[in-house]
Amino acid sequence: MPASLRRSLVVAAAFACVFARAFSADATTAKRPNVLFIAVDDLNHWVGYLGRNPQTKTPNIDRLARMGVAFRHAYCAVPACEPARGALMGGQRPWTTGLYYNGDKWKTLLPEGQGLTKQFLKAGYRVSGAGKIYHSDQYFPSEWSEYMDSTGLSAQGKGVTKDEGFHEPVKRDLKDEDIMDWQTVNYSIERLTNPSSQPFFIACGLHKPHLPFTVPRKYYEQFPLETIQLPPYKKDDLDDIPAGGKKMAKAAQDHARFVRDGNWKHAIQSYLATVAYTDMNIGRLLDAFDRSPQRDNTIIVFWGDHGWSFGEKDHWRKFALWEEPTRAPFIIVAPGVTRAGGMSNRTVDFMSIYPTLCELAGLPIPAHVEGPSIVPLLRDPQASWDRPAITTHGFKNHTVRTERWRYIRYADGGEELYDETKDPYEWTNLANQPEFARTKAELAKWLPANNAPHKGAGGPGDEDDAKPARQGKKKANK
Repeated sequence: MPASLRRSLVVAAAFACVFARAFSADATTAKRPNVLFIAVDDLNHWVGYLGRNPQTKTPNIDRLARMGVAFRHAYCAVPACEPARGALMGGQRPWTTGLYYNGDKWKTLLPEGQGLTKQFLKAGYRVSGAGKIYHSDQYFPSEWSEYMDSTGLSAQGKGVTKDEGFHEPVKRDLKDEDIMDWQTVNYSIERLTNPSSQPFFIACGLHKPHLPFTVPRKYYEQFPLETIQLPPYKKDDLDDIPAGGKKMAKAAQDHARFVRDGNWKHAIQSYLATVAYTDMNIGRLLDAFDRSPQRDNTIIVFWGDHGWSFGEKDHWRKFALWEEPTRAPFIIVAPGVTRAGGMSNRTVDFMSIYPTLCELAGLPIPAHVEGPSIVPLLRDPQASWDRPAITTHGFKNHTVRTERWRYIRYADGGEELYDETKDPYEWTNLANQPEFARTKAELAKWLPANNAPHKGAGGPGDEDDAKPARQGKKKANK
């Protein structure tokens, strides 16, 4: 064979290898699953599939729960918006970062480039975001391909102030599209139905049902005030609670105000109405998903950032370590992994979302990520699982939640222990009973050995949340 021919064949073979590798990489990227990532602000466990409050109307969230694996016992990393989202998206717990409270300015405490979306961006995904994913619609631009411009949009509704809607329907009747969440869903739908050639990661962050509870009048009408039922309540519930818990419960003295002014039922009515509005938007998104050409290759992850209390233990809002402010909905639909109608009773927290999505997409899990993948529970919702959920609120205040127990230890050493199978509303603190010493010791093994000092400028409450409860006209509950 002539030397020139041999050289030509060698060059051709080399090009063929390069082309094959490039084609293989493109094919691998193309086969990677897409992700529809749905975050809902202040959505507690008052959703239909969890059965905590029979008054709620969430047909679309329940529809989503039937599509994949829904978790009955899912808990936030922190019961406050900013640190909860920072922990979930950044992959590190507050005792590592020092990000404990709203107002701590998460961008100064979380390293840029370590976020969940950055891993997908580096892997060739088109990463789109809209609404509230991190706190206050902030984000690191380097971790996204694009982000919806929310200029001129209102999270509470056009012409409505932040001080309206807690105690009664807003005075003006809004339209669905007057609230920013409508446009957030529109943006996400457009990217679902017209995807690029790249695999996509679409993050849809809904503000509602965060305060103010302001939605169109038709949603309040679904919940007539005379039909509203108050949550289970025990007047002396705080009597066996240590000082750390009492301080959290009465930080803003909300409950006394609601009882005094007769607004307890009004607040619940407004919250249920706002949840119904959010459920409507989720239905729009799911309808678009069903029409999407990528439906069979798209993972859906749905989560509420933390729970919310409505007077249980004399407590309102989040900002505490009990069941109501820490539990939230959590659903994953993963083609080829989950089966429709799966329901898991295992206890998980939202630090599992980052590593689970990486594993499902075939991406490496970064070394800094502090949380387990729950892919085994997606394959078998009742698989053996020995890890509890851990929630933190402030320096050295933690709770450990297993399927049976909740154990709380405060920074001053105060303790609470509840048997959730017998006492689901946590009315009887067992921490001081000697026969439960071994149980406490076993649960305490999950508490962190080291706690980063508080490094931010925030505090245990949220001033934007605190204003409405201090205002409003006096109403009589019917």
